[in-house]
Amino acid sequence: MNGASAFTLEEATIETIHAAYKAKTLTVRRLVEMYLERIARFDKAGPTLNALISLNPDALNEANRLDAAFASSGFTGPLHGIPVVVKDQIDMKGIPTTLGSVLFANYIPNRDSFVVDKLRRAGAVFLGKATLGELGGGDTHGSLFGSTRNVYDLERTAGGSSGGSAVCVSANFCTVALAQEGFSSIRRPAVWNGVVGMRPTVGLVSRSGVYGGWPTLNGSVGPMARTVADLAKLLDSMVGYDAADPITARSVGRAPSDFSSALNKSALCGSRIGILREAVGYDTDPASQDFKNVDEAFERSVGELRAAGAELVDPLTIPDLKALLATRARDTEADNAMFEQYFANGAAPFATRQTVLDSPDFAKVHPSSQRRFETTDSPERHYRYLKARETLMTNLLKVMADHKLDAIVHKAVEHQPTRIKDGVGGSYVDQKGAIHINTFLMFVPSVVVPAGFTSDQLPVGITFLGRPYDDANMIQLAYAYEQATRHRVPPPILSQPAK
Repeated sequence: MNGASAFTLEEATIETIHAAYKAKTLTVRRLVEMYLERIARFDKAGPTLNALISLNPDALNEANRLDAAFASSGFTGPLHGIPVVVKDQIDMKGIPTTLGSVLFANYIPNRDSFVVDKLRRAGAVFLGKATLGELGGGDTHGSLFGSTRNVYDLERTAGGSSGGSAVCVSANFCTVALAQEGFSSIRRPAVWNGVVGMRPTVGLVSRSGVYGGWPTLNGSVGPMARTVADLAKLLDSMVGYDAADPITARSVGRAPSDFSSALNKSALCGSRIGILREAVGYDTDPASQDFKNVDEAFERSVGELRAAGAELVDPLTIPDLKALLATRARDTEADNAMFEQYFANGAAPFATRQTVLDSPDFAKVHPSSQRRFETTDSPERHYRYLKARETLMTNLLKVMADHKLDAIVHKAVEHQPTRIKDGVGGSYVDQKGAIHINTFLMFVPSVVVPAGFTSDQLPVGITFLGRPYDDANMIQLAYAYEQATRHRVPPPILSQPAK
């Protein structure tokens, strides 16, 4: 195929890939081969990023089918031939969903998740399943795979729990990825690995076939990409009503026709942005040097927002924010029901959460994941959280209305990436500095975008937080910031071009 060697894999976008297909200088099969070659060189060898648990054995066959369809009738859909990696708590038929744990190493679902099915129909090709915080939470450590490395500092964690997805995107192991967030699981690893991530408003994207779905509410499947434009294009093919996830009924009539067709570089000009400076991250330490490093970088970002034409309300105060966030609690009854419903769709090794706890292999689970899985809250504590959630939603919306705000901007994370040695031994540092306002409130969208680096060259980012179902406007603002600053830098350690 003439000119095939001219295609540049590193930092390829949906647009550049589709342009190469149209020009007949690239095939889906060759693109999949290039990604698989890069995975072999950097994930399992070289720096051994350790971001993938399994590869799709049918990926090349899927690529061949897409190439044949293109030769016959053109693109099969908006994501034709776009290679995707999936967090390993999202089902793909015939491929294990392990949750990163020896407990579920051999669990094979008998169906695609709703979102995987939608992407497959849009023409995507799936490369494999990414590492995650074991049992779906925390930094990306797991008894099945070990620890995933940060692409900018191999001694540090990738964050989590969607750390593998973030590393795969940043390391150019795929074009885009699927992730999931119930606390800060998309936004934190995205920023710590220098990519864009979004936790959509709950209800936009179905969670059926996803561990952490109905009847729990706070989890949301979201996109990761190297550019906001690609993130928006991926989200376009993800949204939709699904009767198997009743919470998606809330988005009917509230989602735009698409998120990507009218991206505006000037969206920040004349916008009103509230700057939230209060330290509210999980286990955050404002006296520490790495908190101060992030703070210094955030100050620069505020200046960039102003330079892009935004009108700032700085600082912005949300009444009782920290006290209300401290009431967060789990819905234990819903957790149990979710587990049983999710594992009803395959030959599950465990029927209930209690049988997991009773298993002798539970001792092999990463200690931080053990603690999360064991945690239960009383109905009384959960009720206090529900009341606090309603109060905080009113407080936040009132502040936005009083100041006529289009969005609130805060640090993506208040600390720099944790050292792996601190996450796997001793104190088991986990999720340090994670800001979780959006998942506390559930029905608000957040988009994170790279905002450069600290003085010691670790990536940072900012979050655009908006009103319920104002996802499209958060994408617009994030896009305008990205275009004005161009902070994305490929990881230097992975700068060798694909052969």
